[in-house]
Amino acid sequence: MLTSSDILQIEERGSDLFLTNQQIRYFIDGFPFLRLSKAATTGDGILRLSEAEVSNYISGFEQATQQGALRLVKFVPASGAATRMFKSLFSFLEEGKTDKSVKEFFAELPRFAFYQDLAAALANDGQDIGTAAPETIAEYFLTDKGLGYGILPKGLLRFHNYPDKARTPIEEHMVEGVHYANSGGSVQLHFTVSPEHLDKFEKLVVEKLPKYESMYGVKFYISFSEQKASTDTIAVNPDNTPFRDHNGKLLFRPAGHGALLENLGSLDADIVFTKNVDNIVPDRLKETTIRYKKALGGLLISVRDRIFGYLSRLDEEVTPGLLAELDSFFRDRLNVIPPAGFAHAGQDEKAAYFRKKLDRPLRVCGMVKNEGEPGGGPFWVNNADGTSSLQIVESAQVNLDDPAQKAVFQHATHFNPVDLVCSIRDRNGRPYKLESFRDPNTGFISFKSKDGKELKAQELPGLWNGSMADWNTIFAEVPLITFNPVKTVNDLLRDQHQ
Repeated sequence: MLTSSDILQIEERGSDLFLTNQQIRYFIDGFPFLRLSKAATTGDGILRLSEAEVSNYISGFEQATQQGALRLVKFVPASGAATRMFKSLFSFLEEGKTDKSVKEFFAELPRFAFYQDLAAALANDGQDIGTAAPETIAEYFLTDKGLGYGILPKGLLRFHNYPDKARTPIEEHMVEGVHYANSGGSVQLHFTVSPEHLDKFEKLVVEKLPKYESMYGVKFYISFSEQKASTDTIAVNPDNTPFRDHNGKLLFRPAGHGALLENLGSLDADIVFTKNVDNIVPDRLKETTIRYKKALGGLLISVRDRIFGYLSRLDEEVTPGLLAELDSFFRDRLNVIPPAGFAHAGQDEKAAYFRKKLDRPLRVCGMVKNEGEPGGGPFWVNNADGTSSLQIVESAQVNLDDPAQKAVFQHATHFNPVDLVCSIRDRNGRPYKLESFRDPNTGFISFKSKDGKELKAQELPGLWNGSMADWNTIFAEVPLITFNPVKTVNDLLRDQHQ
């Protein structure tokens, strides 16, 4: 199926021939569905922390991090273009279609944080934003004739108004990071960006850094990385033969946020806070988010310390009492149910099992009550090794044609807002090879087109789905106010973003 010139192309772009052939096989065979056991709910897979527990975990987090002993990083995937935010406006500009959201956009234009910039862009060409035609305003807003928002990533857009200057999400994440990714006065943030926008991100940071360092009395260390081309996946035709461009070359496409696992694993950090770039609020609403980020961090440190302690005890002496204690810890705290028949296993077999399961990356995931948002949710899943554990599951991973599985999926009470705190180093401070804990059978296949031709595309296991399938996982409920994504431009008119 692949020619010698195809193999040369694969090698030259840094991709792996074995993985490319494996991707083609996934197109042919499909990905197996996960087997849901039940929805994770409050008290059955999802912790609901009392106010006293929240305060205790915050205190523990602050004590553990105030001296700078732990390396903290705030990790923000920020490479996605904002194009989908403006779908209705593009339809208006290109096809003259008007709907309710388009009318609201123009009616409420002065309330947007980018209003002054847009007015200035029009004024530069002798246009008055107050009298300009809607089509003209849309053109100056979306295209590079003006602000070019239709081709920029979300991280660089003006989101929130302040008395001195409107802020972008990048600035808001910097400010938020001061309050929980601060290790001894050093605040580290890492943004994944697309190559074509890297210079714009760097320019913004250089421009804003002195202001925020002076304002908060900290030192920022901000780094960027790009999604590596070697993680792109091959595209195929509807008949699963390799898709070729007009030059006869194989087509490789970005493989979704699961491709960022390598970026995450390369961070020099003990604890990593992960959050989407568009889920950010103005200062007046940050307090709850900061409070619960610290609480999740304290919970993670508490569990991580117990894990490290148990590994040390297993090295010293394996006793029936220790194994019984570990069995309870796994079931009650790590949410891992051992395989059937485990109770009858020998002492050495049990000890080996516990060592393997303890010595893994750890994540604590905030969960919000599901109020109809699309996306992944928390479930108990039956794994290939016979265990049952917690996973964040997308609808595409479930066989919804199976009535029983559909019923389980529809019983989800909570939603994944991408609010993670991760421990990615072992007890000796060595980084885990995160690819070793990914479930390769949890990718996604979607249908796209290029140059008028249909194709099938493949995404790697999602960063917080299959890419973390074999991590130790804890779910904890967080307030809904901590989840305020901006999916369309008019979401910026919500009170949470004003």
